[in-house]
Amino acid sequence: MSSSKFNLFSLTENMKVLHYSWVAFFITFLVWFNHAPLLGLIAHSLNLSTEEIKTLLILNVALTIPARIFIGMATDQYGPRKTFSLLLLLCSIPCAMFALSTSFEQLALARFLLGFIGAGFVIGIRLVSEWFPANQLGTAEGIYGGWGNFGSAAAAILLPILALYFGGDDGWRWAVGVTAIISFVYSFIFYFGVRDTPQGATYFKPKSSKAMEVTSVGDFFLLLIMKVPLFGALALLNWKLSPDGVSLISQNTTVIIYFGLAAWFFYEVYNAYQVNKGIFTTPVEPIHQYSFKQVAVLNVLYFATFGSELAVVSMLPLYFSETFGLDIIYAGLLASSYAFMNLMSRPLGGLISDKYGRKKTLIILTTGLSLGYAVMASITGEWPLVLAVIAAMSCSFFVQAGEGAVFAAVPLIKRRLTGQIAGMTGAYGNVGAVCYLTVLSFVSYSVFFWVIAASAFVGLLMLFLMQEPKGSMAEILPDGSVELIQVD
Repeated sequence: MSSSKFNLFSLTENMKVLHYSWVAFFITFLVWFNHAPLLGLIAHSLNLSTEEIKTLLILNVALTIPARIFIGMATDQYGPRKTFSLLLLLCSIPCAMFALSTSFEQLALARFLLGFIGAGFVIGIRLVSEWFPANQLGTAEGIYGGWGNFGSAAAAILLPILALYFGGDDGWRWAVGVTAIISFVYSFIFYFGVRDTPQGATYFKPKSSKAMEVTSVGDFFLLLIMKVPLFGALALLNWKLSPDGVSLISQNTTVIIYFGLAAWFFYEVYNAYQVNKGIFTTPVEPIHQYSFKQVAVLNVLYFATFGSELAVVSMLPLYFSETFGLDIIYAGLLASSYAFMNLMSRPLGGLISDKYGRKKTLIILTTGLSLGYAVMASITGEWPLVLAVIAAMSCSFFVQAGEGAVFAAVPLIKRRLTGQIAGMTGAYGNVGAVCYLTVLSFVSYSVFFWVIAASAFVGLLMLFLMQEPKGSMAEILPDGSVELIQVD
């Protein structure tokens, strides 16, 4: 990998890989959020209730929780090139299904399956980390994440225009269908355009793809604890879809899913023990140890940052429309300002982390996002609209810069586990989204923003447990020798 000056517009191979990667991520978000700015048109076309609309919002982020874990493991095992290409190809199918749906049940199934494409982010984190040195990694990952995340803003801006261009009750279908075609075509472009590592570099793989490796007994139990919220979020979704919620599934199905989740959790515990049972008898050499506490802190921070972004991006068009009495398309364009900040704020978060340290940057940004959501909680219909938009954009700066700072640290923990760590941390973002959107279904918009502000403050407190990445991490080469990878 190159350690020369970072030049975004150079034609070096690492920059080409970065651009291929953020475009792939951009497309995943374009597809993942192609429904949000069109919800008003979809609801009118299929006579959907407000409760059904909120259910679609939750379904959209549900499958991404296990998908990010699975995709993280697949990325570490099979490489980013194959994994990303296959994801884009397969997810174009439920995207087309959504465009062709004629009932709420069909929309719900397609939206649930489309949650899988939200796992694409994890793949690029591992790919970019293979091509850039530690002193440029935050900047590179920030550009990848920020420019890719802009796919949701592009959806908010472009898809309503496309729907109006095609016109009629089926205009939204054509707009969504275009995103399916883009995803399908780019899967082949990406496959033939990138390599997993620079020429001659080793792609380090984990010992097992069944569960994440840890290097101490204490970390093993912390790993199990951190798995609980992942399954808790899926159980929460199951409850939301049950007769006690929106009655999309029967009581018997609900009970079966609960038992299935419990069995799956214990299977995950069993796999974790099988992969890590050696640490109970033989201590891991200090050179090969890493602190899982770092992963746990980053998980909580991503819960508050990306989790809130997913939730807010999903509800903001309706929020502006209902709070200020705006046309839904105009409200969607205004709401895109929240995600628009990704273009600069997430790369800036990574850049600041590279220059001034991961922990210090996260403390400042997490404080800002907690205060930002407190301001959004105070917005009312009497506010000047321009001030409300400025407040949303200011809040989103801290949110997305915080995301960039989180993933400036993720690849510096353990190289061969980067996909799995990114998968778990990314999944916590979706856990946050499910929790926040569930809260939204019961409370006012103001209380919803206060809840996010409070959870961000909890993340701020946990940050004081984090250690600044220093020195190097060790990986074993195929010939048995040890390679030290600098992390500062």
